[in-house]
Amino acid sequence: MPLAVGTKAPAFTLKDQNNQEVSLADYAGKKNVLLVFYPFAFTGVCEGEMCAIRDNLSDYESDTVQVLTVSVDSPFTHKVWAQREGFEFPLLSDFWPHGAVAQKYEVFDDAKGMANRGTFIIDTSGVIRFSEMNLPGDARDQGAWKKALDALAD
Repeated sequence: MPLAVGTKAPAFTLKDQNNQEVSLADYAGKKNVLLVFYPFAFTGVCEGEMCAIRDNLSDYESDTVQVLTVSVDSPFTHKVWAQREGFEFPLLSDFWPHGAVAQKYEVFDDAKGMANRGTFIIDTSGVIRFSEMNLPGDARDQGAWKKALDALAD
């Protein structure tokens, strides 16, 4: 089970597709964060979900919300994937220690060595306001994210 709503979100610092460090703390007091874990780059369901984020980025990312996505792939894999698909949001690498951030959020699959499809909305004070987890191959309902973000804005 992923971390529950109302839980303080664990801190993290990971490298993005440009090998730049991104921390959850970068957004504290400034922006809510839509944190999206996915198993692997270049795979069917993951690509479909990330392309849906790309194609509807203005529904998620704004002056008050930052999209951050996370997988166990390396920053170099993310760089190639971002260039190929035109992803302009951060693709963060939970490569080493392998899956450490996914483990903190309780969405890591130890047997398969990858993150499940965990989604969290973290408010500006660092508290989880939305939490879900889907298993690999089970695409998420991104409409639920929009509703949760709208509720947070009210």
